[in-house]
Amino acid sequence: MLPPADDLPAATSPPPPISPAPESTGAPAAVRTSKFNLYWWVTIGVVAADQLAKGIVRAALAPYESVTVIPGLIDLTHVLNSGVAFGLLNELDLPFKNIATTILAALALGGIAYYARHVRTEERLARLGLSLILGGAIGNLADRLTTGRVIDFVDVYWQGWHFWAFNVADASITIGAVLVFVELLVVNRHASHSV
Repeated sequence: MLPPADDLPAATSPPPPISPAPESTGAPAAVRTSKFNLYWWVTIGVVAADQLAKGIVRAALAPYESVTVIPGLIDLTHVLNSGVAFGLLNELDLPFKNIATTILAALALGGIAYYARHVRTEERLARLGLSLILGGAIGNLADRLTTGRVIDFVDVYWQGWHFWAFNVADASITIGAVLVFVELLVVNRHASHSV
């Protein structure tokens, strides 16, 4: 005997279709990388400061003219560098040296771009360091492309010893490299041992 119609269970609607889960990239959200995750304002600021400083030196000092800033320690000297950073290879008289140093600078920019694609958002020191390096590399490359030489002007010395003359771009590259190494060797190493 069948139960009365009132006692039958109410018809239920079919379950909603299950939408496919979003594709996983294989990396947690905190570790995903993004393209060129740099501090662009730092890069642009370094290029602007470098080109402004070089323009002032070019206008105020003749080549190889010098002005003392701190006696016995720092001079501003208008140096024309056809070598690489800090005047390295400046004394070498090689054919096509300008082309070789320009290609070397362009390859360095490519290496920076490649490495920048793999820097994670939370690696702040590495991001800042690469932003500084990129700004310095662009600043010096701009000189090579326009004049074939880079203007260096900071002359640090003590008694008879002189450090290589450098500019804002060189200083930026050096500070940036230190920050990247600190991130890789100190911060990341410490983070990998944390519980």
